[in-house]
Amino acid sequence: MRVGVFDSGIGGLTVVKSLLEHRLFDEIVYYGDTARVPYGVKDRNTIIRYALEAVEFFKNFDIDLLIVACNTVSAYALEEMRAQAPFDVVGVVEPGILAAKNALANSDAEVLVLGTKATVGSGAYQQLLTTHGYRNVEAKATGLFVPIVEEGLFEGEVLESTMHHYFADCKAPDAVILGCTHFPLIAGAISSYFGDKALMIHSGEAIVEYLEAHYGIKESAANTEMKFFASENPDGLRQVAANWLELGAR
Repeated sequence: MRVGVFDSGIGGLTVVKSLLEHRLFDEIVYYGDTARVPYGVKDRNTIIRYALEAVEFFKNFDIDLLIVACNTVSAYALEEMRAQAPFDVVGVVEPGILAAKNALANSDAEVLVLGTKATVGSGAYQQLLTTHGYRNVEAKATGLFVPIVEEGLFEGEVLESTMHHYFADCKAPDAVILGCTHFPLIAGAISSYFGDKALMIHSGEAIVEYLEAHYGIKESAANTEMKFFASENPDGLRQVAANWLELGAR
């Protein structure tokens, strides 16, 4: 089975890592729109236009399924993508909510949603969490984490200062939804900031859970072939993939 994974940049590799660890697909085709990252500061129409261009890109690969790893695109453009795509399109917002629902039985649990300005501004996570009965939901736009992760600063003074900037007025939540594919790389630091008391929910593991529940896709691939593409500096993307995924860049 061949799957496509689309992200605005390199962050979607955290989703790829989960797919590889669970051996769900024979082939993964990854496309990062690195020339135009980040999407989280762009308007809705621009996000939709970029997303539809990605659909056209993946039409060249005869994929069975497209996973939209970008939370911002998942929040704004899934309907338009599904209308244009000849394959199923799955975003990461709904799987994230499913993962939260499965992990948090208490509807009074304090849930903190982190994401880009566009993702948080869409209200997608907040609305779905409320629909599922969660009454204590706070969402914060934490876009500065994106360039920090892109710089490989997964710990240290810069990250600590940025967390204090965003979280100084937050009490420790029961769960943190990492509503950006970059954020799992700093999940350990975020967890430590809150005293290691908060459950971390991220898109990679959530999408695996969702694919198993809704598509019956389970571990079956002995080996997974990887193909990496980017709208700018594809060699740079492959090098990051080699580091993050512990694979040889191809």
